[in-house]
Amino acid sequence: MSFMRGNLLSKTKKLVKGMAKAEPLWLKAMEEAPPATFPRAEGKIQTITLPEDAYVKKFYKKYPDSKYHDPIKISAFDHPPSRIYALRVLELKEQGINEEQAMAVADMEYLAEKKEKKKAYARLKQIARLQGKKPPPNPYPSAIKEIQAEERKYVRDRFHNPKIREILEQQKAEANQRFGDSGW
Repeated sequence: MSFMRGNLLSKTKKLVKGMAKAEPLWLKAMEEAPPATFPRAEGKIQTITLPEDAYVKKFYKKYPDSKYHDPIKISAFDHPPSRIYALRVLELKEQGINEEQAMAVADMEYLAEKKEKKKAYARLKQIARLQGKKPPPNPYPSAIKEIQAEERKYVRDRFHNPKIREILEQQKAEANQRFGDSGW
């Protein structure tokens, strides 16, 4: 029925009129009180763009590794680095600085912040070593390493889970049987 246009009521009427379907009990009731119809958007729906989106794209071109930071973390309080960079550029432009200089300042601030985070973690590790404790996990890990840490348990599971090993052995046996019989 996807080839027909219209809603459930009009499609059912066409099928009943063409004698392709018996008239259902609910058809008369639905004709008397048809379901609400909602207006459709005229033409294409416009995409929502924010003023900082152009600078976010430039940031990702300059720092492609930061693409893996989740740009839309609903539960996070802090904006991703790309948004912070773009908002800083816009803020500087409002103060009367031209675009190139604003981007250069935002670049320096981003790199300085990144360097400070690395220094802070190095200091944390140093303190832990002096106290004879295990170093804490990195509070500022790279996004790629976060993704790999999440996937690591599944990779290990592939090699050590007995059920998966059984499935693998069955598949090997089937492949040997199939290729052994065909003369490979």
